[in-house]
Amino acid sequence: MRLKISKEDDALYFRLDESSIIESEEVQPGIVLDFNAEGKVVGIEILNLSQRMKPEQLSIFQYESI
Repeated sequence: MRLKISKEDDALYFRLDESSIIESEEVQPGIVLDFNAEGKVVGIEILNLSQRMKPEQLSIFQYESI
């Protein structure tokens, strides 16, 4: 899994696995899901990130595994 924040694109991208992306769908304004050949979600992109989060929140991420 990978998490990428692009200040230039004002976006956050969360990649679940490295399978090829066959289709993408904007499921809500600014929320794009990427699908592989089996129809499984392999990526999630959140656009206009600066409008959704405060700048100080972008530098703090918590990772939790249970």
